[in-house]
Amino acid sequence: MPDSSLRGKRILVTHADAFMGPVLCEVLARRGATVIPSTDALLEPEAPAALVAASGEVDILVANLAIRNPRTSATEVSEAEWREVFAALVDPLPRLCRAVLPAMIARRAGKILVMGSASALRGIKGATTYSAARGAQLAYVQSLGVEVAAHNVQVNAIAQNFVDNPTYFPPEVQADPRFQDRLKREVPLGRLVSASEDAEFAAYLCSEAANCFVGQVFPVCGGWVQR
Repeated sequence: MPDSSLRGKRILVTHADAFMGPVLCEVLARRGATVIPSTDALLEPEAPAALVAASGEVDILVANLAIRNPRTSATEVSEAEWREVFAALVDPLPRLCRAVLPAMIARRAGKILVMGSASALRGIKGATTYSAARGAQLAYVQSLGVEVAAHNVQVNAIAQNFVDNPTYFPPEVQADPRFQDRLKREVPLGRLVSASEDAEFAAYLCSEAANCFVGQVFPVCGGWVQR
């Protein structure tokens, strides 16, 4: 029997061609959802609201936002780098949420799941810009989740790292012996979390079985961080 835990749910997935987008769309559809994939970069201020308006009713928003992480010394970070990363990862998030939340609050049902990064939970050299942006996402989720919980709307985030995906761990990175050494050294699991493992957990958080979670950040990183 096919899994129908998300049957009847309309799920908007952003950046559907990057990061966890492709596997999320596949897994959510397999669980019975109607998936609305968007590849819009969402860089213009009006783009998130326009996307939501064009998508029809949205039961669940999966804010999957990605940009290749710059590796720049903190003293060398330019104003342009800072703005570019925040424009891609941070600015679209409240715009998307402001667009979907009124309808969710009115019908007293809805979920927002942010696909974030564990880089916000553990320091990484040369990643101040990226980690700060990912940290802003998680702080926003925690506050928003508390604010809308009374309306039966759940907002949570997955903070991931060392998860198989084409944006941050493409095949050429995975094949590099230096990366394999790092994986064994830093990740207790000793391997990448598979894309399907991560997406299946995301699908669970989108389901009615996960109605009890409020503004929570779930690390999915093979033990790289535990909190």
